[in-house]
Amino acid sequence: MPKSPTKRRPLTRAALTESAWALFTEKGFHATSISDIVERAGLTRGAFYSNYRDKEELFLALYDVHTDRLLADLQAAAVQPEPGTHPIVQLCEHIAGRTPVERQWFLVSMEFTLHAARNPAIAEQLAVHEDRLAHGLSEVLTTALGRSGARSLVPAGDLARLLIALFEGLTAQQLIHGPDHGFEHLTPRLIHALTAPAEPDTPPTRA
Repeated sequence: MPKSPTKRRPLTRAALTESAWALFTEKGFHATSISDIVERAGLTRGAFYSNYRDKEELFLALYDVHTDRLLADLQAAAVQPEPGTHPIVQLCEHIAGRTPVERQWFLVSMEFTLHAARNPAIAEQLAVHEDRLAHGLSEVLTTALGRSGARSLVPAGDLARLLIALFEGLTAQQLIHGPDHGFEHLTPRLIHALTAPAEPDTPPTRA
């Protein structure tokens, strides 16, 4: 029995996002057309437009897939910190283990960010998805710090955005200068400057 449109929809969307991700990493966002995406997915343009309004909406779906996977990975690491190393440094090292994937994502997402910067309506949409990433990361950082007895010297949301900016900036530097240029020490320095041991409980005041 053929699948109903409702049951086919997740499969169609998965095929489109997988095709788009492969093409965006190979050719770039701008060089990839909707025709390229549907041809690689073995679908029709009608199938595309019944699921996504345009190529930008498809990219933002990919953005959410990446965010969900990254946050789930980091949350799992945050609840099982290794003793002897700063918990946030551990999380950054955990991301470093995903380096090939994250560098691919960086190239695709930076191209889309520049595209959004020239299109206010698209920038407004992207900001919603970036806010979701920053909020989720702040929750991960709060979990990691709480389990290790450390605290942030800035609001968790600010710490999350600083770490995102640091990761993106250092990734760009490594792509330009090469992965062995030696920027690894900068991440722990920033983290130690922005966090501290938890304050001991204040003893009760005697009457």
